[in-house]
Amino acid sequence: MRASRRAAFGVSRFQSAATLRSIAVGLASALFAVSAMLALVTVRIARRVVMPSARAIDTRILDVDVAAQTITLTRTPDTELPGRYGLFTTGATDYVKIGSVLSSDAGSVKRKLLTEVGGGMSLAAEAAFSGWYFQRPEELHLPFTDEDVHTAVGNCPAWLFPAGADGETGDTWVIQIHGRGTTRAECLRAVPVFAALGFTSLVVSYRNDGDAPRTRTGSYALGATEWRDVDAAIGWARRRGAQRILLMGWSMGGAIALQVALGSAHREHVAGLILDSPVIDWRTVLTYQGRALGLPAPVTGLAIETLRADWTAPATRAEAGIPFDRLDIVARAGELRHPILLMHSDDDGFVPSDASHRLAAARPDLVELQVFTTARHTKLWNYDQQRWTDAITGWLNRHVPSPTEEIAP
Repeated sequence: MRASRRAAFGVSRFQSAATLRSIAVGLASALFAVSAMLALVTVRIARRVVMPSARAIDTRILDVDVAAQTITLTRTPDTELPGRYGLFTTGATDYVKIGSVLSSDAGSVKRKLLTEVGGGMSLAAEAAFSGWYFQRPEELHLPFTDEDVHTAVGNCPAWLFPAGADGETGDTWVIQIHGRGTTRAECLRAVPVFAALGFTSLVVSYRNDGDAPRTRTGSYALGATEWRDVDAAIGWARRRGAQRILLMGWSMGGAIALQVALGSAHREHVAGLILDSPVIDWRTVLTYQGRALGLPAPVTGLAIETLRADWTAPATRAEAGIPFDRLDIVARAGELRHPILLMHSDDDGFVPSDASHRLAAARPDLVELQVFTTARHTKLWNYDQQRWTDAITGWLNRHVPSPTEEIAP
């Protein structure tokens, strides 16, 4: 009897151990699967940050009235904005200019067409709303030349708009730097403002932006390497007579401009920075975008750490780890030496204005912040062209007098 009990107890203990082993294996497998899925999601998010992508479709064309020359779009925070904008589409044309809001309801917005659309023109429904407005330099009706700026990655195309009608460039230049996922056409809006004040504009491209040469991976470094191409443009300008350089950056172009101001061998020739909807701290931007996508905070944090590490660069397709500390200008505010005009909308929707506010608070001696409230991302000129122009003109009056000394108050 006792032997039978001992045998039964042994069998039971063996079965319990086997059950525990089975549970442990199951838990380990589940943990591995969760970890693998988390790693996959993290890498995918990180890769989206550094890899250029096609322009996102963010609205639809619901109707085009050829007789009235109006266009009806799905309503979004961007498409309902007052002002002049552009619309990327496909079909009979790839871009149209649109004007004021004529009417709207809960789901749609009717706007004036500023590009004539004929009866035989068919436009695809999918579209992307844009603040560019001007798509080509010829649309400005200003003299310009196509140039190439030699950089470490090859020749980067640029547009040169000389200050004088006779082609004279003068000694004060503005170098325009576009943002992430766009091209130098984004900057064309600002050229007439500076031309009227007697400044030469050099509108540049940089590595992996679709105009300039592609690096081995074709990825962005969020300003950490792109600034060297802009620095080369400063050298190019100086060899052609530029003595004072203004840097104007849009969105990620702002991050690039700030890296130039802090790291360039030519920084003593930089007279100031004008930044429109700039990235001041990438971690603030990525955390905001993670929340907007509904990602748990730990996932966004892991994506940032993945981007920061050199050893994960092959997985994210980055050239190297992203130096977020070096790109955090709030933390580096004490290193700034140039006057800065920041223009940012508190409803930006893509690059939150928080870091711009923090930078202005950290360096009130150098930084002037012009706060908009309903202009969204890089659409300040479109939303209120007069205020945008006055902000730049007034700031220049105080910090960088015009070569013609004819800047209006």
